[in-house]
Amino acid sequence: MQAELLDIRNHIAQYPPFDEMPEELLERIVTTLEVAYYRAGTDILELKQQNYWLHYVRSGAVEIYRRSGELYNRVTEGEIFGQFGLLRNQQVRFPARALEDTLVYKIPFETFQFLWENDENFADFVEVEDRSRLRSAVSRQEKSNELMTAKVTRLISRQPICAPATVRLQEAARIMTDNGVSALLLVDDADNQHRLKGIITDRDLRTRAVTNALASETPISEIMTEELITISARSYIFEAMLTMLHNNVHHLPVMEGDEIRGVVALSDIVKYESQSSLYLVSNIYHQQDVKSLKKLSLDIRDSFVRMVNEDANSHMIGSAMAGIGRSFSQRLLELGEEKLGPPPVPYCFMALGSMARDEQLVVTDQDNAMVLDDSFIPEEHDEYFLALAKFVSDGLAECGYTYCTGDIMATNVKWRQPLKVWKGYFTDWIENPKAEALLNSNIFFDLDGIHGETRFAEELKDLIASKASESQRFLTFLARNALNRTPPLGFFRTFVMEEDGKHQKSFNLKRRGTAPLSDLIRVHALACGSRSQNSFERLRDIAKTKLLMDDDAGNLRDALEFISIVRIRHQALAIEEGREPDNNVRPEDLSPFERSHLKDAFQVVSNAQKFLRFRYNAGGVRNV
Repeated sequence: MQAELLDIRNHIAQYPPFDEMPEELLERIVTTLEVAYYRAGTDILELKQQNYWLHYVRSGAVEIYRRSGELYNRVTEGEIFGQFGLLRNQQVRFPARALEDTLVYKIPFETFQFLWENDENFADFVEVEDRSRLRSAVSRQEKSNELMTAKVTRLISRQPICAPATVRLQEAARIMTDNGVSALLLVDDADNQHRLKGIITDRDLRTRAVTNALASETPISEIMTEELITISARSYIFEAMLTMLHNNVHHLPVMEGDEIRGVVALSDIVKYESQSSLYLVSNIYHQQDVKSLKKLSLDIRDSFVRMVNEDANSHMIGSAMAGIGRSFSQRLLELGEEKLGPPPVPYCFMALGSMARDEQLVVTDQDNAMVLDDSFIPEEHDEYFLALAKFVSDGLAECGYTYCTGDIMATNVKWRQPLKVWKGYFTDWIENPKAEALLNSNIFFDLDGIHGETRFAEELKDLIASKASESQRFLTFLARNALNRTPPLGFFRTFVMEEDGKHQKSFNLKRRGTAPLSDLIRVHALACGSRSQNSFERLRDIAKTKLLMDDDAGNLRDALEFISIVRIRHQALAIEEGREPDNNVRPEDLSPFERSHLKDAFQVVSNAQKFLRFRYNAGGVRNV
């Protein structure tokens, strides 16, 4: 191929829908196209004229208009226009004019038609709108990871080994040894239905039986785990992994209704999950001091990068990182209690923000609080809980979780209060949505009880779900607050970037991308009474209520996934190159594929914010 044609081919091959096109089709394009140059202000396509070319912008910029004359879009390097007319009798539907001096590659209709008939990816791209292209991009990402496409039943290689819940300790150990299993399912045979009652593991035998020198005739029911974490046979392997991470369990019974299909062990998932996040969580609980935890925390970024390089999705990565952070907090609380003694009254330690939502990444700080039993007496008990909170907060800082600059930590006496005070907080925030209340709502309405009396956190979730959904005024103010952060997309689909400071010529993918999305999703979730914390799970709940149309909920899910994964890859690349990861991205550092679909995703966010303003009448309200 001649040098000039090779240059054209290499340029086109960078951009969708040509970036995955077979070599022979690319060759057909470059050997049949024509090159055209248009000065700024020149009409390229006029309404209803006959057009027999697909236009590809090599350099410059072109404005696309609706038939009414209203500006519709602006296309720049690597983008195409004219395709909709080619699909409809070769008549121009959207006029085009050169905004700048523009060089265009014109691909003839015959070649366009051949590509449309022979390349499914090309056909999908030219036929669908931006949001459908975004769905295609996200689907391609999901299909590249077996954890996300394989059912958990693939990991089951044998029938479940069960025993009656009435069996004795020695007999249970013998059954496990004879069958070579590390977990024994215990069933109730009273009705001959083999209903699952509990589970016993090798670890249970060591820590609950041998350590306490229990007699061999002790009923196994005395040491079995009864409050079981199970998973459906219809679930995917990645869901099993996230369940283990979130609950710190190493064995998951797989159920199909009431029927036991088998047991999945941590070792089964490790065959697929080489990122080591499960092993890291397991090792955290074996550390005996803060120094050892700090040393182990150095593995967090390695685990993060491995997950990114193996094409894990953002939900999997965010949940894994949150699970690791949650485990560090839990182990520090255990060590703190060993140092200070048992707590004087029951308490619940809550994670807030991204950790509670299972959306944590490697650039994060601490957001936590304590809910104390209503029998708490400050003069008698608070010295203990302040010392415990400080031990945990300092330990987290040692492990790389920086102190919260807004002081949203349990070391702040305001966020270390009895349950009745917390209920008063949330009630007041909902009933009196002032500026500070709305700020607190964005932080504290994402909560998860991770240690102690977690039922306290569940009571708060119940209160939030019931009260918020009934207060239209609160939802209106919260919706207005959610409109303060907008996506970095200009009217002409150009990126809006920071103009000064160290991050100039870049945009922040958290502040201008994932944060606006999580904010608006939270409003809809509260409106429909959802108790879920994770944004993807909230979208699932929202879709069930029909508050949003199915397509709109799906578009938000795809936008959140794509923006999140670009942000994640940006951080992973910085770690691999020895730089400190952040959330600020420069467009020139993105691939053409990422630039194109980020624009689609940001457009989804912008449209969703317009709907939010309309749905909750949030355009004209003012904080009181």
